[in-house]
Amino acid sequence: MKIAISGGTGFVGKHLTDYFLKQNHDVYILTRSEKTSSKKNLHYIKWLTDQANPATHLEDVDVVINLAGKSINDRWTDEAKRQIIQSRIEATKAMYSIISSLERKPSVFINASAIGIYGTSKDQVFTERSTEHGSDFLAETVDVWEKEAKNIQKLGVRTAFTRFGIVLGEEGALPKMLLPYKLFAGGKLGSGTQWMSWIHIDDLVRMIDHVIKTPSLSGPVNVTAPNPVQMNEFGKTIAKTINRPHWLPAPSFAIKAILGEMSILLLEGQKVLPEKAVETSFTFTFPHLQPALEDIVKS
Repeated sequence: MKIAISGGTGFVGKHLTDYFLKQNHDVYILTRSEKTSSKKNLHYIKWLTDQANPATHLEDVDVVINLAGKSINDRWTDEAKRQIIQSRIEATKAMYSIISSLERKPSVFINASAIGIYGTSKDQVFTERSTEHGSDFLAETVDVWEKEAKNIQKLGVRTAFTRFGIVLGEEGALPKMLLPYKLFAGGKLGSGTQWMSWIHIDDLVRMIDHVIKTPSLSGPVNVTAPNPVQMNEFGKTIAKTINRPHWLPAPSFAIKAILGEMSILLLEGQKVLPEKAVETSFTFTFPHLQPALEDIVKS
């Protein structure tokens, strides 16, 4: 297959690229910067610049995956929030322009999204059938992002919104969460009862491949493990995995003082289940947290 990926140089993008290259697919990474590749089936294409015309390189593309967008892991100033939203809208509009210009459309467009769209709750369970959306910044960002991506669906392209949970791997959120424990300062964050819906990076990559290969999958697809945990259990599992104590609590007010509005990422959560993946017989390599953590920290 011929697979185009925007945001392909980031954490998730690199894992997807390696996975597809090992399957001998041709991978086209859309990037703002000049890059060259020594691998015959890996190609870099400039986009989002005045001189770039990526569509000329993407005729006969089979799959388009959009991961592009500014990281949400910086302090949420007004300017940062504007960039977080604008970068996602800009990239998705550019994808629409590319796909609409192609004589033969791809079979599927996969737009990265997030479970943050559901809002936060300590007692609700969210699946792809959940229609209520949150009102916080993350929920509003994802809502606007997905509405933009729905325009590609109107081109007759099967479109999936892969709503990522917390992605566990050698990059991303996990190293920051491990650090206090490595320093013997790990413990309960806030109330500890907030839900954490997570996914091992390997299962995330395989689930995206599953979406590609499963024509019935479209619209929202929750990319989470089937066994979410509460934050206190998550911390205890980290401590057990790396043989460190779980003892020093971090109160909510302190986390809010340090992170501001971004503290919602640690202090609030949602219990999200991957109903569509289960219904279409996706098999998780890491359905439970401890084996997932052991695989990452001991590899």
